[in-house]
Amino acid sequence: MKEAGLYGALLFFVEKIVRKFGKMKETVKGDLQMEMTHTRLLVDNYKECFHFYKNVLGFSVVWGDEDSNYADFRFQGCTLGLFERRQMMEAVGEIYKEEIPRVDTAALIFRVDDVEAVYEEMREKVTFLTTPTEQKDWGIKVAHFRDPAGTLLEIYESMKL
Repeated sequence: MKEAGLYGALLFFVEKIVRKFGKMKETVKGDLQMEMTHTRLLVDNYKECFHFYKNVLGFSVVWGDEDSNYADFRFQGCTLGLFERRQMMEAVGEIYKEEIPRVDTAALIFRVDDVEAVYEEMREKVTFLTTPTEQKDWGIKVAHFRDPAGTLLEIYESMKL
């Protein structure tokens, strides 16, 4: 029994290392293999959002520019794509509607060491929806703001118990 547990732990460790170096994909259903590579935000104000992620949040641009209507940013090992929503709607055969109701169905979440310090540093650059607030049931302190397209962003720190 110990060998099976040790084997499972070893297999988990090896798979984690292999995935980290991009040589293994997850098997999702049957033989279907998929690898999640990034998150893409569909925006109506591409240029403004491009400058927000590049200049306000400090993400590195790895593809695209302010005029390309698509860009990839890297931040601490994650890739965030920005794409003009009109072009995405055309690509999937949908009719583009300029006005869409805002319904938060996703949020970008960032762990920070000190929410209060980041809040003070960023409050001249973004409009916060909330001040740093302790959520004791979750064991975190959070603050929320939006990017220029309205995407909800959260900064949080773990509270010491």
